[in-house]
Amino acid sequence: MQADQELEDLIPDSAIGNADAWATDTDAARTGAPPANVLDEIERDSDMPDIPGMTIAWPDGSEIPDIQPLSPDPDIEIAEQSTDAAVKALPGQEEADTPANLRLADADVERVGKQVEVAFPRSTEGKTADKEEIVSRFAGLSALKTLDDDEDNLAQIVRRARTDRDLLIEVMRTYGYYDAQVYQSLGGLEDRADGEARGPIDVEKVVVRFDVQPGPQYKFGKFDFGNLAATGADEPALRGAFKLNAGDAINSDKIVTERVNLQNALGETGYAFAKVGEPDLLIDHQRREGDLTVPVTPGGVYNFGQITSSREKLLSARHLQRIARFDPGDRYKRSEVDDLRQAILATGLVSSVTVEAREAAPPAGQAPGTVDIDVAITQAPLRTIAGLIGYSSGEGFRVEASWEHRNFFPPEGMLRVRGVAGTTEQLAGVTFRRNNFITRDLILNADLYARNQQSNAFQARTASFITSLERQTTLLFQKPWVYSAGLEAVATSERDAAAIRANLPRKTYFIGAIPLRLAYDGSNSLLDPTTGFRVGLRLSPELSVQDGARSTYTKAQLDASYYQPVTDSVVMAGRVRLGTIVGTEIQNIAPSRRLYAGGGGSVRGYGFQQIGPRDTLGEPSGGRALTEFSLEARVKTGLLGGAVSVVPFVDAGAVDTSTTPKFDDLKIGVGIGLRYQTNFGPIRVDLGTPLNPSKGDSRIGVYVSLGQAF
Repeated sequence: MQADQELEDLIPDSAIGNADAWATDTDAARTGAPPANVLDEIERDSDMPDIPGMTIAWPDGSEIPDIQPLSPDPDIEIAEQSTDAAVKALPGQEEADTPANLRLADADVERVGKQVEVAFPRSTEGKTADKEEIVSRFAGLSALKTLDDDEDNLAQIVRRARTDRDLLIEVMRTYGYYDAQVYQSLGGLEDRADGEARGPIDVEKVVVRFDVQPGPQYKFGKFDFGNLAATGADEPALRGAFKLNAGDAINSDKIVTERVNLQNALGETGYAFAKVGEPDLLIDHQRREGDLTVPVTPGGVYNFGQITSSREKLLSARHLQRIARFDPGDRYKRSEVDDLRQAILATGLVSSVTVEAREAAPPAGQAPGTVDIDVAITQAPLRTIAGLIGYSSGEGFRVEASWEHRNFFPPEGMLRVRGVAGTTEQLAGVTFRRNNFITRDLILNADLYARNQQSNAFQARTASFITSLERQTTLLFQKPWVYSAGLEAVATSERDAAAIRANLPRKTYFIGAIPLRLAYDGSNSLLDPTTGFRVGLRLSPELSVQDGARSTYTKAQLDASYYQPVTDSVVMAGRVRLGTIVGTEIQNIAPSRRLYAGGGGSVRGYGFQQIGPRDTLGEPSGGRALTEFSLEARVKTGLLGGAVSVVPFVDAGAVDTSTTPKFDDLKIGVGIGLRYQTNFGPIRVDLGTPLNPSKGDSRIGVYVSLGQAF
């Protein structure tokens, strides 16, 4: 082959027989190496002779640049310093040649997250006022505390540690420690002997510690309030609204708060156009004090004038004056202007509103000026179609639908048409409501409806008209006291359970009533209370006519509930209801006007109206005395962002034919519920079971609705 021939030409057969002779049979071998003395005479810097076949010129005269050493990585430097370097101890502390040599020897250490610590001197001289607030604020802003899992490398930790050190210094200054020093160090790194190579760093074990030497806390020195003295006799009270004085410890947060307090005090004293500028704090390190300048331009004192409206047909100026809590000529108060803005929003007729004071007449000498209040309104959609679907094992399904126009009869004259289609109830009705009738917060109601009810206790076909005046609470303005007084006229054709079984004809009742209600709400929320209490009383004197026979009686009902937080995630809630009907025998009272218990808003675990006296066929017949108790724990689970709560509960109730409650046949139901919090209140799903059921009672009750059970 060709390759074998080429190899044969390169290494002849004679080379195989005598390899040494073949290797030395060359010109270079026959010439030999020059003597050693000749080699010594060759200058090392002499030019190199040309090499045959070399075509690249030798780089004569070129200088090779010096290699610059790499600057040390600051992140590695800090890590080395935290474990290896012997550093001078902090003032007042002993020197220590240990991994903790940057740290206070005697300190109170606060943990901030899993990888951050803040240490303060324990000694009395170094004690830090406001330490808890400082640590809390630092924890809320710390960059290290929010370190993500994908950022778990030493370089990232060190960079964030530097940011946090600057943050902690700023926080210390916020509380008056302008000479504070903060030292940062790393812990949790593996120690090593001299010369021993460092192993890999487990960053999850690294702890960043900040040791704080607070220094003295600076105090307020002089105060300058600009033109506040121009307020004359009002100056002492206005200066008193700014509750910081010379000698108080400097606190930047309090400066901001007191500036707002001073602005509010000026606005509440009639200074409609007063301005309070940005405070300026000048620190004097020699005196260890800060001089504070608060530029105040009070302007003059004003009284209220007229209210103007940009939408007279929607909300007239006359109606806005009715809503306002001030009259023309009253001393100007900014809080009453803000209250008017909130009250206009509460009407539901506007999507946005601007309320501004406008000078109508300037102050003249000692006489105050006049400001008119201009109200600019943007109309909101006035019509609403709403629907509601509910279910409970006692009442079955229930579907409600309504259409309303909130300004059908201006101003604030609402018309609503509604209907109910359900297993046990069908209804059609129309409602008129005039908000802010005659005066603020007074509501005129008129309601006309026809209803058909079919429950285990009775059947009723009813036509009713109710009119009332009331003071009602709202989600925007939750009021402590509410009341109502009205007139009710009812025509109803009914038969109780015994008449239904015997297929007896209905009895017709004509009823006139004066329903009265007074209630106090000391809770913190209408739909989801967590603290406080509620108590309410209902009275309804009634006249009933049936087949020419007249009966008079009074219905009374007392409701009370209490809410107490046990922990941040648990609220205990309790409820009691007592009711009675006095003045006549039970057979003279229409079945729909009697008292019943059982169901989702009463005793869960039992069917709707299934608790109480029963007829000979075992059907509920209602009573004249009612007692109900409920106790539940509302436990936040943290699921779905804290929107889900679990609610174990126990309910109890009894109904009796006498006028006073008796507990001989107290029914008890227990169960558990779920609450899902929405922006309009919690959605409630409860499952209950009776502990001492009567014959025919279901073993499980299911209840679905909006809002808490009570």
